Amino acid sequence: MRVFLGGIVTETNTFSPIPTGSDDWAVERDPAEFRAGSALAAFRDEAAARGDELAFGLHAFAMPAGVTTWAAYRELRDELLDGLRDALPLDAVFLPLHGAMVAVGPDGQWIDDAEGDLIAHVRRVVGPDVKIGVHIDLHCHLTQRMLDGSDALVIYKEYPHTDMADRARDLYALIADTVAGKIRPTMAMFDCRMMGIYPTNPKPMRGFVDAMMAAERGPLAAGGDGVVSLSLGHGFPWGDVPDSGARFLAVTDGDPELAATTAEAWGRRFHDLRREVAVKPLPLDAALDRALAVLEAGRSPVVIADQADNAGGGAPSDSTFALRRLLERRVEGAAVAMMWDPIARHLAESAGVGARLTLRLGGKMSPASGDPLDLDVTVMGLVDGLVQRWPQTVGAVDSPGGDVAHLRVHGFSGQTGGPEVDVIVTTRRGQVLGLEPFTAFGITADTHRILVVKSIQHFYAAFAPIAAEVVYMAAPGAVAPIMEQIPLVRADLHKYPWVEAPFGEG
Repeated sequence: MRVFLGGIVTETNTFSPIPTGSDDWAVERDPAEFRAGSALAAFRDEAAARGDELAFGLHAFAMPAGVTTWAAYRELRDELLDGLRDALPLDAVFLPLHGAMVAVGPDGQWIDDAEGDLIAHVRRVVGPDVKIGVHIDLHCHLTQRMLDGSDALVIYKEYPHTDMADRARDLYALIADTVAGKIRPTMAMFDCRMMGIYPTNPKPMRGFVDAMMAAERGPLAAGGDGVVSLSLGHGFPWGDVPDSGARFLAVTDGDPELAATTAEAWGRRFHDLRREVAVKPLPLDAALDRALAVLEAGRSPVVIADQADNAGGGAPSDSTFALRRLLERRVEGAAVAMMWDPIARHLAESAGVGARLTLRLGGKMSPASGDPLDLDVTVMGLVDGLVQRWPQTVGAVDSPGGDVAHLRVHGFSGQTGGPEVDVIVTTRRGQVLGLEPFTAFGITADTHRILVVKSIQHFYAAFAPIAAEVVYMAAPGAVAPIMEQIPLVRADLHKYPWVEAPFGEG
């Protein structure tokens, strides 16, 4: 079959102080350059293995931030649609998207469901007979418009997202069987009336995901009950749109009633776990207290997730709250990664490795970043073009980490005898995915007792194996991990945790 591949991917934090403009996108136009282990590579390789003819438009990615400007969205959407028209005739279209993108429209109003808008434009170009498969992040705002415009939609199942390539292969198989006439996908979703952060590693979430995968029969499974795909959209709490929150999706073979009943049954099953599955982060000082208690018990290192300053959720990644408290509390043996401060990194490079200087660090983007800190530091190391290795189900995906500097903070400027905290500073805003921001400078589980990572959960695959304990921290920041502290206005809050029993259950 002849297939088209292309997508526009970002996650919009509508509270972020950083707009997503035309210069913020990394655009790929050559399939030969797809990163090994990525979902894009999985689509490409699946087409090659099946002998399908692949036409590629573009794949654009922007680090999560604020609402995408109309100029940026229009430019990328038009280029993708032009490539789609040039590729006709087609049997199928694959759209790897995110699912939580918000853009400004031509009238200045928000396009709350930018993916639904893009899918609708694609459908108008290809017509009703071409099959459209959509591959999205589990932190999506799943909408009816997305389902109406596509033939099948598959959501990642794992958080951290170690299964993106696996789900791409699932979607490819589902759409290929649809084109061949072996199945007729029908989709339905159910609103779980929940909002939260749901890592899939610990129980009972692990058991729920495993059961979901076991229940999928697959398009060609002998004796299957008609359910071909199950997905849970966790939602993205920092996108203040009406369709936010967790929703369950069921795809069946030609049976819309089964899709609806299956989605509701699984959605209610997830809802019943609402008090158990969400992360319950500790306030900043309580998180440090917990870390120190673990160390006093003789276990190390402790990995602390600075969730509120996660660039992967749209935060600036330049907040100083955690670093300030480490210094004020005189905590020794700690390292922090990665703080986005291109100016500080430039000054470190100019001074050179070994130089000792006074430097103002962080706190630049908004009140959610905290105040900048004037520090006495030594430049311990410099790396150009750091690459993080993000573990996946099979292998790893390389992720650019920017030009980085290792600063040893001796204390606040003018202070004598302060604690020493190591800070990794980068020119590229991004969350910690792998060990490399630390190990590139010789910082390991043997050299440091506390590792603070600016990330919500994607760090987990790399750091859990080396951690005595992982502590989730709710410091101040632009990605408040405590749901009730998010200043939501447009979202429907008739859901847990704002309402204890949204369905009226006892």
